[in-house]
This record gives sequence, C-alpha cells and structure tokens, in this order.
Amino acid sequence: MKKVLKSYRAEPGKKVSLTNYDTSYGGELEKEAGKLEMEAVKEQLSRSQEILYASNTYSILILFQAMDAAGKDSAIAHVMSGLNPQGCQVYSFKTPTSEEYEHDFLWRHYKALPERGRIGIHNRSHYENVLVCKVHPEYILKENIPGYQDTKNIDDQFWAKRYESIRNFEQHLADNGTVLVKIFLHVSKEEQKQRFLDRIDDPAKNWKFSAADIAERGRWKDYMKAYEKAIEETSTAACPWYIIPADKKWYARLAISKLLAQKFEEMNLKFPEAGVEELSMLDEIRKALLEGDDR
Repeated sequence: MKKVLKSYRAEPGKKVSLTNYDTSYGGELEKEAGKLEMEAVKEQLSRSQEILYASNTYSILILFQAMDAAGKDSAIAHVMSGLNPQGCQVYSFKTPTSEEYEHDFLWRHYKALPERGRIGIHNRSHYENVLVCKVHPEYILKENIPGYQDTKNIDDQFWAKRYESIRNFEQHLADNGTVLVKIFLHVSKEEQKQRFLDRIDDPAKNWKFSAADIAERGRWKDYMKAYEKAIEETSTAACPWYIIPADKKWYARLAISKLLAQKFEEMNLKFPEAGVEELSMLDEIRKALLEGDDR
C-alpha cells in the first residue's frame, strides 16, 4: 500500500495535471475485503492516537478539499470512527463571517489549529482562498485588502503572493510540530452527476442538494485548473498533497486511513518513559496498594 500511496503524492516542484490521476480504484482489492482491512487500520489508528496524546509533542492536521459530492463528510466520519473523539476536533469552513473578513485570510484557520497531542480535521480549509476565490475573484473584494478594490488588480502576482503565504504558513506549522496531511478527493464529473441525482431522488438526501452546486459544476474546468495550480504551488517536501481517487467511497476511506497510519509510522512516536525518581515513586505506591487495607 505504501507504493500505492506514494503514487497519489503530488511531487514537490513538478507540474500537476489531474488528468494523470485516476478518479476510480482499479486494483484487485474487493470492497468486502477492503472493509475488513479498514477495521484493522482503525485499531491501529486508535493505538497511535493514544501514543500521540501521551507524547504531547506533535499534532496532526488533516485537510480535506474536493468538489461538491466528492465524499468529504462521509470520509471524515469513517476516519473519525477509528479515533477517540476526545482527542479530535473537526471544523467545517463556510463563507467567512463579517468578523473573519476583518482579518487576513489565514486568521480563522490559525484559530482552528489542533493543540499538541490532538488531531484536527478541516472540512475545506485555507485553500478555499485560492480555489473558489480564484474562480470567483470578486470574493476577494470583501477582504478589503489595500490596493485591491477592483478585480482588475487581482492578477498572477496576487495569486503568487497568496501561494507563498500558504507555503510559509504551513512550513511554520511543520517546524513547530504540526504534521499536515493534505487530501484532495479526486472525483470524476460523471460520478458527481450521479451523486447529485441520488441526492435529488432520495428524500433523505434532499437537504444535501443546493442549486448553487449546479452553478459551480458549470465551472468544472475552471476549478480543475485552480486545483492543479494550488496543488502544484503548495505541495512541498514538508507538506505534500495527496490526490486520492474518490469515485469509490469505500476505497477512498481506506486509502485515507492507510495514509494517516503511514504518517503515524513516520513520526515514530513512543510512550514517554518514566525517570528514576518517578519509577521509585510508582513502586512505593504499588507496594502501598498491595499491602493496604481497603476496608
């Protein structure tokens, strides 16, 4: 699986074309076998999370980006099901509030970072500022940035600076012990269409559908270009992107869980070791408990 996960990695400094990445899994693993493997990975993740908390040195931040109906919510739910919710925090980023617009574009994301020993999951992220805002540059005007009161000024140089801000932000996080796992769920336009139809046809899923989703679907090519550029500009050695095929939800969930397990393995975490004085104290307490009268 490590070799497969490596193939999903957007290599730093290289051109990114999403047409070179599959949206569907074409391997030999069957769905039922994949589900069994998923359960085994969940147990592994639970153990690793405990060590992460105990060591209190690193934090993990998982970023999910995707087109609508790619399966972000269900992927997060399945990954979370193998973790202790007390050690996790999930943020789903919507349109910025008036307060958030009064700060720089990274402010609200910095506030949502996980503490040491914890796992943070961001459903959408600071990348919306170079994705949806790239497709709709008029949204940038709401930020009231000096010199950018007109979309005519939002040029390639503007976006280059924004990519640089993101790279610097993420490198700073990595330097201070936050391991970033950046995931783009790569769904095909055909699969998105079917999932939209499912949402329309199933009354229990009607609430998930929005007419705005169709309008954004009409900008599919623009979004693909925006994703390619964002991934290309911000996939670094410290914080690489992973482009996960998402047409088969069961496989996407397994790949994400395996990727997280691999990141834990690379961190090589261990439970803290007690010092001589602490071991002596624990030994005394143990003796007292064994010899004591509980009546």
